[in-house]
Parts: sequence; C-alpha cells; structure tokens
Amino acid sequence: MFTGIITDVGAVESVVSQGALKRMRISCAYPAETIEIGASIATGGPCLTVVARGSGNAGTWYDVDVGAETLDRTTAGSWQIGTKLNLERSLKIGDELGGHIVTGHIDGVAKILAVEPFDGMSRFVIEAPAALARFIAEKGSVALDGTSLTVNSVAGNEFSILLIPHTLAVTTWGARQAGDALNLEVDLLARYAARLSEPK
Repeated sequence: MFTGIITDVGAVESVVSQGALKRMRISCAYPAETIEIGASIATGGPCLTVVARGSGNAGTWYDVDVGAETLDRTTAGSWQIGTKLNLERSLKIGDELGGHIVTGHIDGVAKILAVEPFDGMSRFVIEAPAALARFIAEKGSVALDGTSLTVNSVAGNEFSILLIPHTLAVTTWGARQAGDALNLEVDLLARYAARLSEPK
C-alpha cells in the first residue's frame, strides 16, 4: 500500500528479457541496507517486488521481475536504460498518509494531450482510456506514474490536473510532454463504489 507521495526518482540501469518476463535493475537513493528482498516498491506507478539489491560506485540499486501482465497493462514494456521513474516505498504503520490510498495496481495507460505552463506551474490535459473515464471525478484523486494528484476538471474521457513547482521539481513530471503515456490507477473507493452500484 502506498500514498502517491514520491520519495525518490530512480532510473533503469539494465533490462534483461527472460521469455515473457523482464528483469530490470533500478538505481535509487535509498540506503541499500534498508531495502528488504521481497519488499514492494512503487516503481513508475506499478507495485514491483524487490528480488535483489545492492550498491556500487553509482549508488544503490534493486532488481525487479516485471511479468507479462504488467508489461501488457502499463508503460513498463517501453522502459529502457535511462528511463526515469517515480519511486515510493510501501507504507509502514504510523506513516503519514499525505496523498490518498494507492495500491500500485495499474488500471490502464493514459495519454498527455497538452501541457500548459504558467507561473512556474503546469496544467496537464490527459486522456483516460474510455473504460476508466467513469471512475474519474472532479476534485477526486488519481495516481499517475505513481503520483497522487487531484483532478481539476473532467470532460468526457479527458481530465486536467495542476502541478505545483515542487512536484515538477522532485518527480518525473517536469520532463513530461504532450504525447507521453502515463500509468493510471483510478481511486480505489471510486472503483468499489462503481462495482457496488452495478445491477445484481
């Protein structure tokens, strides 16, 4: 479980294909000794399991195995050496819940339609997959590439978000452009509410 508050930006160091699975090495600033094998780290949005970790001259790294389902439903299939990724370690009891409840289970891939910078901030207009648009509501929450964000407006399959200078500086969002794909996780409560409202 996560909050969508990004605590580091890592980068892909290597990608090794093993049939339908890819093993990826991710660099990060977390102390190596604090990362447990089997731990969950939200890596670019998806919750991935640490299968190895260590450190070297370039700093800390951890390895994850990215399975066929994740490669198919997220942007992970396009990650390559040098790809920057938002990172967040899983919650501990007593941690501050600063964003919203995020599972790291990606629902689909959204697309940036426009980026509108102003006064150090940026407004992003984003297109959600048609099947997921009904879960997105004005003033509700979404997680995009692992970042907890508030929805400003909604029009059909499109919605907008506004990022402040701090978020642009400490995440991958400062380099995002129109046309980029994003990992989208809709709000957990919206998903369950929609399911419960379906006719029996």
